[in-house]
Amino acid sequence: MQRPLAGLTPKNLASELTAGVTLLAIAIPLNIGYAQIAGLPPTAGLYALIVPTVIYALVVSSRQLVASPDAAAAALVASSVGGLATAGSADYATLAMAQAIICGIMFVLLAVFKLGFLANFLSKPILVGFVGGLALDIMVSQIAKMLGVKIESGGEFPEKVVGLVTGIGTLNGWSVLISAASVAVLLIGRRYLRAVPWALIVLVLATVVVVMSGLDQKGVDVLGEVPAGAPAFTWPMIDWTTWLALIPSAIALTLVTTAEGLLVSRSYSEKHGYPFHANRDLMAFGVANIAAGAQGSFAVGSSTSRTAAMDQAGSRTQLPSLVLAVGTLLLLLFGTELLADIPSPVIGAIVGVAVIPLLGIREFIDLWRADRFEFIIGTICFLVTLFVGSIPGILVAFVLALINIAKRAANPAIDVLETSGDPAESLLEDAPAGTVTAPGVIVIRMAAPLFFANGAVFTTAVKDAITAAGDGAVEHLVIDMEAVTDIDVTGAESFTALKEWLADERITLAFSRVRPSTRRRLARLELLDDEKVYATNRAAIVDLTGTVPEGTS
Repeated sequence: MQRPLAGLTPKNLASELTAGVTLLAIAIPLNIGYAQIAGLPPTAGLYALIVPTVIYALVVSSRQLVASPDAAAAALVASSVGGLATAGSADYATLAMAQAIICGIMFVLLAVFKLGFLANFLSKPILVGFVGGLALDIMVSQIAKMLGVKIESGGEFPEKVVGLVTGIGTLNGWSVLISAASVAVLLIGRRYLRAVPWALIVLVLATVVVVMSGLDQKGVDVLGEVPAGAPAFTWPMIDWTTWLALIPSAIALTLVTTAEGLLVSRSYSEKHGYPFHANRDLMAFGVANIAAGAQGSFAVGSSTSRTAAMDQAGSRTQLPSLVLAVGTLLLLLFGTELLADIPSPVIGAIVGVAVIPLLGIREFIDLWRADRFEFIIGTICFLVTLFVGSIPGILVAFVLALINIAKRAANPAIDVLETSGDPAESLLEDAPAGTVTAPGVIVIRMAAPLFFANGAVFTTAVKDAITAAGDGAVEHLVIDMEAVTDIDVTGAESFTALKEWLADERITLAFSRVRPSTRRRLARLELLDDEKVYATNRAAIVDLTGTVPEGTS
């Protein structure tokens, strides 16, 4: 079993500690902003950086993935919990904690039963659309914050847009100025000096300006008092019906985090050549989320942006996460008074800039160029998430995933080797290029399992190929079964109907390159009967015709 903090050596200790300071500078302002997106106090975002982060860092197999609440998770919390309690209330915070615990239990179950593959149903178009819809909803809230306009943070997207538009007349000039300067510094700094913690710099500078100029007295909203002290362990006390009501949103959070987290974790492990264990990573998410819910925080996921920042900083261990936890604890114990005067517009600017990549603009353009059907899938998921809600969005995402799977499975690749005697591309693995079948023989290969979605398609393709060859031109049919890994009952019925048609046409049937498991399946479904089974296509052709096909030796 991989030891905790794998990859840490005396040689890289100093660089890993430095990366931890960088991570602390990035995470503090972002987590304060994400907590506000979720409708929770700043401490909820900061608490997530202590115990959950430590537990995750010590359990996870990934040496680089950073676990933390992110923008998408915060928006999901706000949209789901907001329908059950008023944002900012004690009940609301309790529900967010319970939701994190449910997520944790689900992650543990996924790990124990090795069900992480379920997240594979969330394809890239679906994730781009779902996360993009959440990101645009977040952007509206952050733009309002940057302009100093008050809107209902827990409302639906159309309500937020209406509130923003109708409230433009109440915008605060100083807030706009602070936001514009912050966005400019963040974008320019990120472009030319990515290693510099620009979020922390603009946060400190904006706070100093507000304090020295008294802008909080001129309408600039500030964070306000942040309670000091370490997080206390507790447990959400709610009735069982409320626990049940939180399950759908917890499923959405779990699946999105699983899909994104495992994908990012795998990509970095392959990039740097260290082991990747999906189930251990899921277990790490599980215990981290249970810890988050038990000490006043909310759901924890993977942070792609922070993981990328640590990779650019040269970090290859989880030590920066432990530095982050210690630094956040010290801030909560001794430095919360430094947070009270942070201007809300600069938090909006930091979160807004961080969320821009999540909008998926470039990804949507790539989908449009690559595959219009998948572009439509992503767009539908985007619109449903944005205008109907996050939970309907994830449900639609799964329906679209199933439709996409069915569409592709119902149209498998079916290769036909014509019987005209003219040179054609050979499907015989061991035959020279240009080989053709012997007269009267046709070889057909289906590159997929035979099941209810494509049984009729395969049968039709075989009949069409035989009919196209002309009356009496085909005497023998060889079906290459190498890629047929399974056959279901409906597929077997289609196959039986094909056999009857072949018998009426006086065409013999043989199978080639049948896998042992598929052969047992064929026998169980009574599809073998008197049909011959061959090791190779060439053997089938020679045996059936008694001649060697032209071009073979």
